[in-house]
Amino acid sequence: MVRERRYCECEHCGLVYLSPPQRPDRAAEHRYYLTHRNDPADARYRAFLSRLSVPLLERLTPGMRGLDYGCGPGPTLSIMLEAQGMRMATYDPLFAPDPQALGCTYDFITCSEVIEHFHDPAAEFARLDRMLRPGGWLGVMTGILVEGIRFAEWHYIRDPTHVSFYRPRTLEWIAAAYGWRLELALPHVALFEKPSA
Repeated sequence: MVRERRYCECEHCGLVYLSPPQRPDRAAEHRYYLTHRNDPADARYRAFLSRLSVPLLERLTPGMRGLDYGCGPGPTLSIMLEAQGMRMATYDPLFAPDPQALGCTYDFITCSEVIEHFHDPAAEFARLDRMLRPGGWLGVMTGILVEGIRFAEWHYIRDPTHVSFYRPRTLEWIAAAYGWRLELALPHVALFEKPSA
């Protein structure tokens, strides 16, 4: 128990997750997200997102089709990638719930500060795998629970909408489960490459 919240750990992959009965519902998540100030014009926010966009762009070519999965109320990463010649779509279950976006396939998918919100990571990663074309990239930015972090004191668990926490071995397990290749590009940035057909 941490601050009256019960966390569990998967014995297979090491994922740490909030007990399902304690997770916020969609309405509570929506209210909390509206308190975030993620302004596309904010240079500091764009610099934060560049931690994911820069290493990902090194692996992409202009004209590729991408999806910003979990774009939130103010899509910014998609704007940054479009400025670099990418063709972008956006999806968010609360702010951009476009079912057509989920029916397409993509050369790359970004999840910036998204996977920690997954209530069912297995279903979400299976969906991402279905949408990712062979040879494609999945770029993820999230707080990674590395050695030395004291979980009870970790700032990342203070956000009530953060319910899933990934260790490096969790990311390795996910990569192995889908046959992806994993690169830990920067602290808290993981790039998964889906093998070509």
